[in-house]
Amino acid sequence: MSTSAAAIHATRPTPAAGLGDNVPRYTSYPTAPHFHPGVDAATVRGWMDALAADDEISLYLHVPYCDRLCWFCACHTKQTRHYAPVAAFLRSLHREIETVGGLVSGGGRVRAVHFGGGSPTMLKPDDILALGRALRDRFDFLDDASLSVEIDPNDMDEGRLDAFAAIGMTRASLGVQDFDPKVQKAINREQSFALTKSIVDAVRARGVFSVNLDLLYGLPHQTLESVAATVAQTLTLTPDRLALFGYAHVPWFKKHQTMIDEAWLPDSAARLAQSQLAARLIVDAGYEALGLDHFAKPQDSLALAAKSGKIRRNFQGYTEDQCETLIGLGPSSISRFRQGYAQNIVATGEYEKAVNCGQLATARGIELSIDDLARGWVIERLMCNFTFSAVDLVERFGAVGQGLLCEASRLAISGAGELLRLEGESFTVPKESRPLVRTVAAKFDRYLSSGTGRHSLAV
Repeated sequence: MSTSAAAIHATRPTPAAGLGDNVPRYTSYPTAPHFHPGVDAATVRGWMDALAADDEISLYLHVPYCDRLCWFCACHTKQTRHYAPVAAFLRSLHREIETVGGLVSGGGRVRAVHFGGGSPTMLKPDDILALGRALRDRFDFLDDASLSVEIDPNDMDEGRLDAFAAIGMTRASLGVQDFDPKVQKAINREQSFALTKSIVDAVRARGVFSVNLDLLYGLPHQTLESVAATVAQTLTLTPDRLALFGYAHVPWFKKHQTMIDEAWLPDSAARLAQSQLAARLIVDAGYEALGLDHFAKPQDSLALAAKSGKIRRNFQGYTEDQCETLIGLGPSSISRFRQGYAQNIVATGEYEKAVNCGQLATARGIELSIDDLARGWVIERLMCNFTFSAVDLVERFGAVGQGLLCEASRLAISGAGELLRLEGESFTVPKESRPLVRTVAAKFDRYLSSGTGRHSLAV
């Protein structure tokens, strides 16, 4: 029996409370459904003014267009077959870069840039080069700043590859999802292994030192055998990092997901089995498991950050980025400051009207209380390390931290004790319950029970 066949045969879902829970992914705390219009452009201007000259910052650019719509996608994006709307958006994005760059010119040096979407790789080469110049003209970049790009292999050609390399791309993240043609057809994302390999080879030939590949489980028609086959093919590309996400079926939020017949979707137990199998195969290939759903080669910077306790979590997932400030540019993008979160206008037309008048595009956000900061710290440590130190919590947050320790203690001795245990001076999620860490994190979410947002399955 082959290694993969043996792994499939051995895969049995581990029963655990919370398997079917619908909870946030906790890329922020408080989560976006709790943002409100009380945080506006004036608030954000004040937060930008408070940046010190030596503060390191990160930038996120959101491109809200795709040339095809993948039915599994839950991102803020829209399909266009014409470039004119993209060109109009880019003119507005340049104006926003000019405005924001002027506001932070006295504070902040750029440590990292992330191009996301949508499909940033649908931009024309000249527009990619122009964006790179605009960012460096308006912001103070550190010499070793990183620049990561989310890549749809179907968009890429030599000109785009050369353009992203020219503006300093250091990391490429390619969406794979699944290589099975039946699964690909069901999610409207047909993409051959040969095409994916050609783009991986092309970015490496241009000096990109880190390649990440994204996989999904829980997709329509996926089986243990098909997941194992996709993982095996993916590993032949020797990615530096892998992300293994559970498909979030949220048709009430993204109407195009109604194109996916729910009868084709695996149930919660099958999703868990798929995730466990894929994770086992990846770890058996020599990768370090990081947090809930990321993997990296042992010497990758993300793996090293995890070993030193410095791995973080933000809207792009797990990261080694230590910047306290992340400024989002483009419609729907979310910024994080020490004082709170702020989200830009989602509707592209309304965003363009605001920034074309020289205004910030802030639509809503939330200012962080000491309670938010303490709970956010606990949730991030659980999501990143599956543990948090009681001593650190109290030293950082005083009486508020002491109150959270009481909550953690009650949880550890309650009927939900299989989710969290007190080990020495730390509270830890047991290994068998780590796939349910989002459910554990939700126990510390003060807003969850009072919110109106609906969320995806925990696994």
